Amino acid sequence: MGSRAALRTKHQSPQATAAEAAGLRWLRVEGGPPVPFVHEAVDGRLVIDEIPHGTPNLQAAVTFGRRLAVLHLAGAEAFGAPPPGGPREATIGMAPMINEPAPSWPEWFASQRIRPYAEPAGIDLGEVCERIADLAGPPEPPARLHGDLWSGNVLWGADGQVWLIDPAAHGGHRESDLAMLQLFGCPFLDHVLGAYQEIAPLADGWQARVPLHQLFPLLVHAVLFGGGYRSEALAAARAVLRG
Repeated sequence: MGSRAALRTKHQSPQATAAEAAGLRWLRVEGGPPVPFVHEAVDGRLVIDEIPHGTPNLQAAVTFGRRLAVLHLAGAEAFGAPPPGGPREATIGMAPMINEPAPSWPEWFASQRIRPYAEPAGIDLGEVCERIADLAGPPEPPARLHGDLWSGNVLWGADGQVWLIDPAAHGGHRESDLAMLQLFGCPFLDHVLGAYQEIAPLADGWQARVPLHQLFPLLVHAVLFGGGYRSEALAAARAVLRG
C-alpha cells in the first residue's frame, strides 16, 4: 500500500481561503502547469497538497513555458473576472484586490490595478491612465492568469515539474503574468519565454510593455512596504511614458 501524499494546511481569512481555493481549481487546466489539489477549504482553513522542492533545470523550464501558454490560452470570462466561485473581494499577498469584470483591458487595468494603489502609494499616474489605451498594444482576449506569478510562487518540484502555488487568479492580459515573472527573477527565464512563444507568440512590442504590466505588482509592494518599491514604480511609469 503506497504512502499518502503530504498535505499543507494554511490558516487565513475565510475570504482569502475562498479566493485561493477557487483560483487553484480554475488553474487546473489539461496541459497546463500542475497546481496543488484542494482537499478542503472551509472558513479560514485551506488544505492542499504539499509539493516537495526540487532544483531548477533547463528541461523543466522549457516545459513550464509551454504549459504556461496553454494555461493562458484557456481564457477567462472577462478582464477582471474572478475564478468560478471566487469572491469579488480577493487579495494579492496582504493587499486587497478587487475582481470586477470590465469590457476592455485598458479600462480595467487603469481603474482596478493602477488607480486603487497609486494614490495610497503617493504616486501620480494620471498620465499613464489617460494614455493607457494607446500604451496597451493590440487587443487580446482575456487570459487565465495566475495573477501573482513572482518567482516565489513558481515551485520547482522534486518530480521535475514546475508547479504554480499561491495564486491571485483572475482574467487579465497574459503579458501581466510574464512581466511579473521577469520582475523578481526566474531561473532559465529566457528559455521559459522562448518555449512560451512556441505555443502562444506575443504581439510585437511586448518587451516595451513590460514596465506597464509591472506597475501593478510594484504599486502593491509600494503600498505594503514603501521604500525602494515606490522609486521602482516611478521608474516603470517613466519607462512606460517614454515608450
